[in-house]
Amino acid sequence: MATQENTPTPAAPATPQSSAGRVDRPFASTRVALDDSAAGRTTIADGVVAKVAGIAAREVAGVYALGGGGARAFGALREVVNATDLTQGVKVEVGETQAAADITIVVEYPAPIQEVAASVRAAVAGAISRLVGLEVVEVNVDVNDVHLPSDDTSADESRVS
Repeated sequence: MATQENTPTPAAPATPQSSAGRVDRPFASTRVALDDSAAGRTTIADGVVAKVAGIAAREVAGVYALGGGGARAFGALREVVNATDLTQGVKVEVGETQAAADITIVVEYPAPIQEVAASVRAAVAGAISRLVGLEVVEVNVDVNDVHLPSDDTSADESRVS
């Protein structure tokens, strides 16, 4: 007669987990109970808000780059040494409960400029509101240039000669 051992089997997780590590876990999986009555103050640096705005603007379809000509040239040098500045082309003003942002972009040709600017405005305002928790009073978008696909090929050809 075979005996069966009663060893507990681990329950399968409700969601599939990858072996990527703890940094890939969603933010909502906190293990500490939240206490909204705790006293204290949170201060968010302007650079944090600028970085959030820069990341949101770069994710919009039709945005080729952020910043003006000089900033982009300096940014290209930074990328060579692997030190990308996510706040390039972004200026923010942060108050206690409100924020305003000025974003300078280069639009990829033939993307409709007004639609790209409106999408950048919505993405930046949404990201600041959602991630930082500040009311966004305005997002000004300055379209500095239009990037043409031929600009890349002519630059590559001049390097070959």
